[in-house]
Amino acid sequence: MIRNVVVLSGNSHPKFVDSVCNYLGIPPASRVLEKFSSGETRCEIRDSIRGKDVYIIQSFGVGTNRNATNNNNNNNTDGSSTSATAETGHVTVNDYFIELCIMISACKTGSARRVTAVLPFFPYSRQPDLPYTSTGAPLVSRNHDAVTMTVTEGQGSVSYTFESVPPTPAAHIPRTAGLANGMSKLANGLSSSSSITRGSDIRDMAKVMVTGPASDAGSKSLGEKQPQQQKANDKFTTHDFENPAMAMAFQQKVGFKPMMAQAGSLIADLLTCAGADRIVTCDLHESTYQGFFDIPVDNLIARPLLKRYIQHHIENYKEAVIVSPDAGGAKRAAAIADSLGLQFALIHKERRRPSKTHPNYPSMMLVGNVTNRICILVDDLADTANTITRAAKLLKREGAVQVVALITHGVFSGDAIQRINASALDRVVVTNTVAQDRHLEAFGAARARGTKELPDKNKNDVDPRVVCGKLEVLDIAPFFAEAIRRIVFGESISMLVRDGD
Repeated sequence: MIRNVVVLSGNSHPKFVDSVCNYLGIPPASRVLEKFSSGETRCEIRDSIRGKDVYIIQSFGVGTNRNATNNNNNNNTDGSSTSATAETGHVTVNDYFIELCIMISACKTGSARRVTAVLPFFPYSRQPDLPYTSTGAPLVSRNHDAVTMTVTEGQGSVSYTFESVPPTPAAHIPRTAGLANGMSKLANGLSSSSSITRGSDIRDMAKVMVTGPASDAGSKSLGEKQPQQQKANDKFTTHDFENPAMAMAFQQKVGFKPMMAQAGSLIADLLTCAGADRIVTCDLHESTYQGFFDIPVDNLIARPLLKRYIQHHIENYKEAVIVSPDAGGAKRAAAIADSLGLQFALIHKERRRPSKTHPNYPSMMLVGNVTNRICILVDDLADTANTITRAAKLLKREGAVQVVALITHGVFSGDAIQRINASALDRVVVTNTVAQDRHLEAFGAARARGTKELPDKNKNDVDPRVVCGKLEVLDIAPFFAEAIRRIVFGESISMLVRDGD
């Protein structure tokens, strides 16, 4: 029996918290966590936490719409009411993070002995280092997952996507063509624009300046004047008003590096300043993320759970091949392959300038033999599912008989579910670090498959699964509960992972 321990639940994943509490044998603490009509978060801890060891569990996935699912009102397990976000009812990752910080602060104000933030899926852990050159969180577009922009360059045209890298010009190339090419163009543009009537000049100029990728090839610039022919080696920026579409190439200025906000250290500082004494998470996208904190960070590894799944639910797994869908996850996949004695393959993804054969996505090359084999894709995160679906297509083309993806964090944003259903993937196995109820509903009517007790394990060591179409969900809550128990009693967390191996 664990004493002097309080487990608090955020609004993001209450079922996960219930599973953890059932394993620990304690009920979740009573709290009120709701929003005022203004949209501000209200937090009230209704149980005594003075001198207690508090664990706050909050996960982060895709935001949900409480209006659609709960009719603007949720009932917590303690009987309290949780209202939806003001006006829209849409809850974002940022809302969940603010809830977490406020709950941590409330516990510290209530004289808790220690506050531990348990984050099954850590937010903002994969921000890109450079814009459009590193693989970070996918950018959001209005109509499509991948936004394609057509840029006229001389006589031809080049298509760019957020996965392609525009060419970086040489340092000696002038960037502000509007000034470097002389004042004649500017004077001509100003003189021709004077013919526009004063009542509509701003509107007409705005129509010209906002010329985008959907504009006709024959569109004209200021004053209906055709742009002059540009030289082949000219590079364009937003200063090139003669052809505003050139500004869409996202090219840098000489001597200037676009600065992207690095949220890693900021998130760490916010959690620490809120009062967190310890962080518990699972499979960080970048293990170096732990260096941002000056408090203990326990990065649990889901490898033991994934290994057990391979051993008990993959037929003839000894003949299977572990495949990493990119170079970044090679170490993770190779560790599973080595521990199980399986062959290993790697998919090398090279980002090149779009060509006629591959205009919208980078080329992929398989290193290894997968002919007539079952391929097991291992990755830590699936968001838009672009990587694993393209990898599955390549593996099937190279002769794989079956492709199974094992993912720790199944975010599945955008049209990821539709993409998976239409892909060559035979199965996608994820853990419940992110709430999967909405994803299971999207895959179809869920059906529960009975739990299977593993040999040489105690009664609590089972692998419950929920199967729906191509999606299977593994319960990782007992893994976190055991980690909490070991922290409470001062036992080793590394031994927990080692026992699983």
